[in-house]
Amino acid sequence: MQKRKLGQSFEVSALSLGCMGYDKSRDIPDRPQMIRLLREAVDLGMDFFDTAEVYGPWTNEEMVAEAFAGMRARVKIATKFGWDIDQKTGEHRGGVNSKPAQIRQAVEGSLRRLGTDYIDLLYQHRIDPLVPIEEVAGVVKDLIAEGKVLHFGLSEAGANTIRRAHAVQPVTALQSEYSLWTREPEAEILPTLEELGIGLVPFSPLGKGFLTGTIDATTHFGRNDFRSHIPRFAPQARELNQSLIELIRTVAQRHHATPAQIALAWLLAQKPWIVPLFGTRRHDRFTENIGALSVKLSDGDREDIEAGAAKIKIEGARYPEAMLKRSGL
Repeated sequence: MQKRKLGQSFEVSALSLGCMGYDKSRDIPDRPQMIRLLREAVDLGMDFFDTAEVYGPWTNEEMVAEAFAGMRARVKIATKFGWDIDQKTGEHRGGVNSKPAQIRQAVEGSLRRLGTDYIDLLYQHRIDPLVPIEEVAGVVKDLIAEGKVLHFGLSEAGANTIRRAHAVQPVTALQSEYSLWTREPEAEILPTLEELGIGLVPFSPLGKGFLTGTIDATTHFGRNDFRSHIPRFAPQARELNQSLIELIRTVAQRHHATPAQIALAWLLAQKPWIVPLFGTRRHDRFTENIGALSVKLSDGDREDIEAGAAKIKIEGARYPEAMLKRSGL
């Protein structure tokens, strides 16, 4: 599999597999299937995997450890701290918490659950407005000096916050939402990352499934499906946003590719330091997504996408307002 470099020295596979969807409850009925997919991903050349203490909480890191038992040297694991989780009970108390003691306890817990003595990339999952980012970066700097962490990352951080953190401890990667229907990072974030030599790991590169072209206004989401609460996935918004799918399909036909492959190929073509992070439970979807690495968009393809996208107004917010406020977004 193709490789890319995040920051100054962190080389990873050009695509990353997110494990978030593997933890929706403490009872994971398809856990063996998920573990099998993770191992197959390694056999296919992927080495960059994403988890977090909050996924579960805790069940996801434990599953990742089981999947990669005996192959730690072949994988690079990213995990995260930053939510207010009781480190004894695993209770997610809501809100954020990046106090130094909480960070250290979270990291020790992640190391134990992952069955490893180091974390390749440690992200602050969300910014804590009550703890200066310089203090957070200082704690991670100490953890790096102790050998417990190799690289420092941020998630959904603004440009000024990135600069302040980077001045204390070089930031290797930022994880934020970025795709053909979430392009806000282009205004300020991408130029900042390029200037500072920081990589981008965009999550939801397929728009939580919408950019695969398999969702329309008639699609039914179950009560437990997070998308049923997202304004952008309301029926009217889905209907209006179909024009973006039509644009992607036009380019996909030229390459005998799927809309998902074009959406990922577009991200890969934006910058050489972008490593899209997708999630799936299915082997066929995984194979489809990594097929994007074989799709090479021409200048004409990219110009057509830009010209078409400029005429499309994406309907609906990417998260409910209450969630945006709670997460500090």
